[in-house]
Amino acid sequence: MSASQSYQHAIVTGGSSGIGKAVAGQLVRSGSHVTLIARTTSALETARQELARLRSGNTQKITAIPADVSDHDACAAAVRQAAEVAGAPDVLITSAGMCRPGYFRDVPMNVFEETMRANYFGTLYAVRAALPFMDTQGRGKIVMISSGAGLTGLFGYTPYSPTKFALRGLAEALRCELRPAGIGVSIVYPPDTDTPQLHAENKTKPPETRQMTESAGCWTADDVAAVIIRGMAKNRFAITPGWEMTLLNRFSSVIAPILGWYFDRIVKKHKRQTG
Repeated sequence: MSASQSYQHAIVTGGSSGIGKAVAGQLVRSGSHVTLIARTTSALETARQELARLRSGNTQKITAIPADVSDHDACAAAVRQAAEVAGAPDVLITSAGMCRPGYFRDVPMNVFEETMRANYFGTLYAVRAALPFMDTQGRGKIVMISSGAGLTGLFGYTPYSPTKFALRGLAEALRCELRPAGIGVSIVYPPDTDTPQLHAENKTKPPETRQMTESAGCWTADDVAAVIIRGMAKNRFAITPGWEMTLLNRFSSVIAPILGWYFDRIVKKHKRQTG
């Protein structure tokens, strides 16, 4: 299987922007039917029109379905509609999510609840909705977008990191359960990526968090998407863009104490500077 493998029909949640949109674009170029699911109708339609211009043939279907994946019924209905339009999906990429960093004591409780609904349950609902179609075909790929913050807890990310850790647990459990049915599961741990979500995060990100994440640099969504497509083609379970995420995934138990020491130094330095 090559990185340019064309799949039958890929559903991408959170496909109107960022990593989801970039992955969808690469799938469209390979000839796959692609359905985008996201909340904002205007952004969704703009993305659909952009991706439609990348089609390799006039029969290729690029569909946009507005839905909130954190709403179980809405998510399930969107996946069913996608299957009616473009056929049973053999790929599901769950990129929908939210992140609002801040100091734990200051973040409203509803933000913790909304983040879990969007990031974890939004993925869970989409997987449950797509799985019957994959079971019928006897094949499929499920790709969950986690985060580097799903490998190590980060200062300022108390609403976000736990939701991405939860995805890791879900992916690891499903990997074993679904493999006999011919369904592959992958989980992606992207570093900071230049997306609208990152720009929104920066509005509430504590200064300590900024300093902790700056050293890892920032990737483009297209570069992350290219790594994801290659990982899918190679049937990789953990897809880790960049050497930092690769090392953190493989040696997290060894690296965690070092990161903790480094993060503690940053926090102490910031407190001294701010009095």
